[in-house]
Amino acid sequence: MDWVEWREEFPILRRKTYLNSCSLGALSHRAEARIRQFHEDWHNYGASAWYEIWLGRIGELRARVAAMLGAQPHELAITHSTSAALSSIASAIDYGKRNKVVVADLDFPTLAHQWLVKRDVEVVFVPSEDGATVPAERFADFVDDRTAIVATSHVFYATGAIQNLAAIGEIAHRHGALFLVDAYQGIGQLPITLAGSPIDIYVAGPLKWMLGGPGLAYLYVRDDLIRRLTPQVAGWFAAQHQFDFNHRQFEFRDDARRFELGTPALHMVHSALGGQEIMDEVTVARVRERNQYLAELLIEQARAAGFRIRCAPTREERSAIVMLALDDPQAAVRHLAERGIIVDHRPGHVRVSPHFYNLEAELDLVIEELVRWRER
Repeated sequence: MDWVEWREEFPILRRKTYLNSCSLGALSHRAEARIRQFHEDWHNYGASAWYEIWLGRIGELRARVAAMLGAQPHELAITHSTSAALSSIASAIDYGKRNKVVVADLDFPTLAHQWLVKRDVEVVFVPSEDGATVPAERFADFVDDRTAIVATSHVFYATGAIQNLAAIGEIAHRHGALFLVDAYQGIGQLPITLAGSPIDIYVAGPLKWMLGGPGLAYLYVRDDLIRRLTPQVAGWFAAQHQFDFNHRQFEFRDDARRFELGTPALHMVHSALGGQEIMDEVTVARVRERNQYLAELLIEQARAAGFRIRCAPTREERSAIVMLALDDPQAAVRHLAERGIIVDHRPGHVRVSPHFYNLEAELDLVIEELVRWRER
């Protein structure tokens, strides 16, 4: 794989040193071309493009994402955001006998927020002892027979630590609880096969490592669970007979599309298809190998320069999210931006997230500039 050649696909790399794929993946020529095609279809067909073209493109995206995840297309819903996907799932759970939801202290706030607003639900947080990881066995201390669902991340957004999903899923199922994985930080950088896994529900999207941009999310629900979950929120795209336009009667679809709501962001469906083309060609396995190499090199360079790193203890537990501790990370990010280097910050840390299109020299540059800023 010629990683230098791949850089020609992403215009931002000719303008900036871009090391912020964990916040937003770089926009590709392929994604732009797909969006232009959407506009041309709109010009040429108007509303009839819905029936002749666009519904087919939604189906194409569903099938390609499902194939990458080792799932079936009927197990995948395309929603507007993680929040929309979680809202639909959370509304379908009966909390009468099981009113407890277990999340990790290091999860992205969206997960806890979804259940904190429900008056009849107790949200329990599994603590982190080291501030970077949550050992899988710690979940066993908090999951019991009152637990309705264990909802946690594949990759922690502010540490880059990868969780042991098999072990956590086993703990959830041992007590009859559902297991939901927020994989927004993991999809596209970590290979996964959902079929045969302990994951009941999987939420992700094209925004970051998948190079597809904002405005969409993917929701996987295991086949034998789909018809057991009836959402208490609904939309036109969730209707079994969508184009009957029957406003007096509603019946949910019998596949994962029952968790969809209204019209998806079609321009972003096209953008996501452009990113998906690239991911299918490069493959997530190669991305993992490349990104792991870049992340470990960055960690080595940062430690050699005297920076403290918040991360998991072993290489296998670390993703391509690298957290460098600094006193004023916002100021450090501004310093880098003034020099054409794009990274991000989270409390107490500068977050650097290389992707397969980054080069070793770019890692050198970001460390050099951070040292310069630190010693200003």
